Amino acid sequence: MTLKYRLFGGVFLVGLILDQWTKLSIVDHFRYGERLEVIPGIFDLTHVRNPGGAFSLFADGPFEWRMTFFVGATVLAIVLLMVFLARHEGEDWLTPSALGFVMAGAVGNLIDRLAYGEVIDFIDIHLWGGYTWPTFNVADSAIVLGVGLLLFEVFLADQDLSEADESMAD
Repeated sequence: MTLKYRLFGGVFLVGLILDQWTKLSIVDHFRYGERLEVIPGIFDLTHVRNPGGAFSLFADGPFEWRMTFFVGATVLAIVLLMVFLARHEGEDWLTPSALGFVMAGAVGNLIDRLAYGEVIDFIDIHLWGGYTWPTFNVADSAIVLGVGLLLFEVFLADQDLSEADESMAD
């Protein structure tokens, strides 16, 4: 097994286990809607459920439509992630790790949808001015982290290309 698959698999498994463990802990120890203030005015743990996507997108849609859409979109994303990983030829650690984070988040939220018909969220962040960020979970964080790493890598690749162009022009 090549390094890229070991990195991907390791990040995926750790991310998925952490996501599912935290969600099961919330379900076992918090009633729906229960809130625990961890850092007053900044961070709470709150057991909520999201039938929709990011920022409750499509949360009001019919159950069958939502399930078909989100399960289908997630399966498509999983296939695309695996194709991208298989075609990645670099020896870097960043791309496989980033893809592992995205896959862990996608599969973690898919498990929730299949088990509960909605996603368990519990991380509740309060920002300045009384604004509260939409409640999220470890899977959501893994997806954002993975996408952020991919964007960072694209930025680095652009920097490398522009530096190579400059040195060729000299």
